[in-house]
Amino acid sequence: MPWWSWRPGSTRERGTDTGGEVALQSGVRVGVPAQREPGRPGVPAEVSSLDDSDHISPVTLERIGKALDLLDIRFLADGGGSLLAMWERHAVLFTLEGPDDEILVMRARPHSTVPPDWADRAYRVVNEWNHTRRFCLAYIGDPTERGQLPIYAELQVPLNSGAHDALLVELLDCGAAVATSFVDWLHDEGALL
Repeated sequence: MPWWSWRPGSTRERGTDTGGEVALQSGVRVGVPAQREPGRPGVPAEVSSLDDSDHISPVTLERIGKALDLLDIRFLADGGGSLLAMWERHAVLFTLEGPDDEILVMRARPHSTVPPDWADRAYRVVNEWNHTRRFCLAYIGDPTERGQLPIYAELQVPLNSGAHDALLVELLDCGAAVATSFVDWLHDEGALL
């Protein structure tokens, strides 16, 4: 299956083929992360405290965890190659996918779902987001066990060549901020949730 077609529920989701253990397995942060705001300043000054902040290195789950810590995003490590941050209205999965775990994936899902009889409206709203917004690609997921339709927003960045710490922090900050904007938009202007 090509990497661009991996979606929640696929065998590659949640890092099932990561090829190794992650140092963050027991890294549990408690509490709700601060609300991400699109207009706030970018990379925090503390990014220079990361090792070799100007050195390009492979992106690993451990580096993602350190960058999320710098951004004050609390997360849970599932031990299977994914980090999960939860907010009041949504959750964001941070993981690496692809044949060599070279694709940084940030997948947001609102906690609310849509009833199946709202499917047409949901597709129209999601298409409007995709037509008018940058960064996250939004889509309707497969029905849940209860028949409800989940909604996702996803940002994938190929980083096979690696990245320096400041860029990684900026990418994660962007993904978290846009996820919050997406969910807020679904509740407000999109009037879907």
